[in-house]
Amino acid sequence: MSTNLEGAGMPFPRVDHPVILGIVGDSAAGKTTLTRGIAQILGPERVAVVCTDDYHKHSRVDRPKTGLSALDPAANHVDIMEQHLQLMRQGRPILKPIYNHHGGTLDAPEYIAPKSYIILEGLLGYSTRKLRECYDVKVYLEPDEKLRARWKMQRDTGHRGYTIEQVMKEMERREKDSAAFIRPQRTFADIVVNFYPPTDNELETGKNLNVRLVLRPTLPHPKLNMLLDGREGSGLHLALARDIDGKPVDVLEVHGDITDDRARYLEEVLWELIPEASHLRTNVGAFTDERNRKAMSHPLALTQLLITFHMIKAALGEHAI
Repeated sequence: MSTNLEGAGMPFPRVDHPVILGIVGDSAAGKTTLTRGIAQILGPERVAVVCTDDYHKHSRVDRPKTGLSALDPAANHVDIMEQHLQLMRQGRPILKPIYNHHGGTLDAPEYIAPKSYIILEGLLGYSTRKLRECYDVKVYLEPDEKLRARWKMQRDTGHRGYTIEQVMKEMERREKDSAAFIRPQRTFADIVVNFYPPTDNELETGKNLNVRLVLRPTLPHPKLNMLLDGREGSGLHLALARDIDGKPVDVLEVHGDITDDRARYLEEVLWELIPEASHLRTNVGAFTDERNRKAMSHPLALTQLLITFHMIKAALGEHAI
């Protein structure tokens, strides 16, 4: 059985369940920024976004009494998360809990209606087999650790009311749980996204960051050699490599200093691979920099487009799990 998703004046066929994307990574790894851009491309009216961190069991005040960090599955309602993801996979609504990151409180739950696409982003999205079985596309964010620390400092002091000392202490306290519960989820991802600063500017945190995309054969990735035209200094590099587990992967690198013209050409190539979504074009790669200003990153834009390619192909039934 198939349903239709309206677009560009005519329907195109899709699978008979919502297409679900997982975006998992440590605190301040860039999950929300990546999610926001993908949702804009797909069309906000077609996308439901669920933060799995809303399933925390304890408020910020009560958590220290338990001796558990928010990264520990035992401090989260993982069983309810599993139930909700299975319900959304069936196209059914959920009443999702809310964890208020600004005040650290547990707020009133939110009704989430089924939509054509669902993005789940958070810390523990791949922590159980039942969760992992529900995704069509799985992404893991693995930024350079020093970069992630800067992002966390900027976010938590600028938007969540923490002091610098509190953030540093919290990161130190969470390191053990990051290693035990967050990083092992990397192995389940179809795509690993690694943002890192250029060698000549290790303090870069924004538009000039490079990105390294580890593309595992668990998904039928597009033939990326079409992006390469043999020019030196093109801002793009594609290679066959071995991942940390020794398995072969494709590695696509996009440099932060890629020219506007070259980046637009690459974006156009990716858009042509998903003509079914041509009506969904919008500005991609947007983020808020360390000065709280709107900015644009070509590596981020290309990452968002590649993930969107997989979402559209999954909707067409080409990524059956």
